[in-house]
Formats: sequence, C-alpha cells, structure tokens
Amino acid sequence: MNRLIFASVLLYAASQTGECITGGKEAGAHSRPYMASLQWNGKHECGGFLISSQWIMSAAHCFQDGRTSGVKAVLGAHSLSGAEDTKQTFDVIAVYNHPDFSISNYDNDIALLKLDKPITESSAVKSVKFQRDEAADPKESAVVETAGWGSLNNLGGRPDKLQELSITVMKQSLCGRGDHYGLKFTSNMLCAAERRKDTCDGDSGGPLLYKDVVVGITSNGGKKCGSSRKPGLYTIISHYTNWIDNTITQ
Repeated sequence: MNRLIFASVLLYAASQTGECITGGKEAGAHSRPYMASLQWNGKHECGGFLISSQWIMSAAHCFQDGRTSGVKAVLGAHSLSGAEDTKQTFDVIAVYNHPDFSISNYDNDIALLKLDKPITESSAVKSVKFQRDEAADPKESAVVETAGWGSLNNLGGRPDKLQELSITVMKQSLCGRGDHYGLKFTSNMLCAAERRKDTCDGDSGGPLLYKDVVVGITSNGGKKCGSSRKPGLYTIISHYTNWIDNTITQ
C-alpha cells in the first residue's frame, strides 16, 4: 500500500480490529480459481474455497450467530465490485457447522456450504484439493500460502481485489504458551504468521495452502492483525476427513 492510500485510510477510519491480509500483495487475476467470496446483502463478509462442484468449505464462526439464510457465494471473482464475466453467483441452500464448534476458543472451526446448483467449471472457477493425510500437514518453519479479500490493516481498510500472502508455520508449543493463546490453543489448530504479515478481518474461512493443497482454514487471531503474540490461527482440515465425507454424501 502506498503512502497516499495509507494516509487516506488513516483519515477515513477509526481504529478497528478483526481478521485481514496484512503485508501481502494483489494476487494474479483468477490465479486462485477455488476462492469464494461469501456475501450477505451484497457485502463480502467471509472467504471460502470450492472443494467440489457443489460444495464450499469455510469457517463455522462465520455462521455462529445464525446467519445461515440469504448467504450468496461468488466464485470466479478477482475484483469484488467490478463486472467480470468470469463470476458465478450461487445461493447457499445449506450450512453445516461442525457439531463440536466452540465459540469460546474457536476449536473445530470448520463449515461446509452446499450451493443451489453445481458450478460451471472454467479457468476462473475450479475446485481445489484439501489435505486428508495428517502426516502430510506442514511442520514448523514450512512456508504456507493464504488469500482473501480481508482488511489490509487494523484500520479496517478493505481491498477490492484478491490479496495473497506467504507466511511461516510456527511452533505449536509457542502458540500454546500463556503469553500467546494459552489453553485456548488446541491440537486442531495451526498457527502461522511473520512480522507484519498475517490474515485479518474478512479473511475468515479462506484457505491455507501447502504445496498447492489446502491444509487449513483461516479461523481466528488476536485483536490486532500482525501481532507477534497472537498470530493467525488455522483449523487443520486433515482432522475432519470423516465428518467432511459424511456431510457431503448424506
């Protein structure tokens, strides 16, 4: 973000908190064709990613307050506001939150969304593989990637075009320390960030990728994006293979 834009954001916004891509860059247009913008009343609220022709994976906390009706999923977007003939918009006809999702610490923060009809596959709209083998999950110091339309900073400035970010997986024991997340950090979570590089408000539900396979779901973080002691938290997908398979085949 250049200084002029940053100055404009400073003048416009009061200090806000949440979950965003901080310290990233604009993604190549339609280079991540699995990305979904989940919208309420035409406004982007959470991310998601396409795992099959009629199913999107996202975060349960996006729907924890009962916001399961009127949700639309926009696929094939790069610019949220621009008219793009690659866009496909769907009604979400069912939302399945993991039955053990905990709002107190965001454990089991995973949801599956069924679209009203199958997508039309194109270069801009394709599903992505997710990790089923826990042994193949990224270990400490592995470089992972994430993307989203979340805030660019703690002032709440939102981008119009998809942003992406490479970050590093952190030591599990560090994230579970008392000066980090303490007992709220569980074995179902992975934490990843770098100095001033983090996910933020509006990125929730988006993918965390390792070797082009989605291994995590953007879940939660500290009150400030990019905080060294409150790095981004991600739900480890490989822990939920049976629930995923049972839900999409029921």
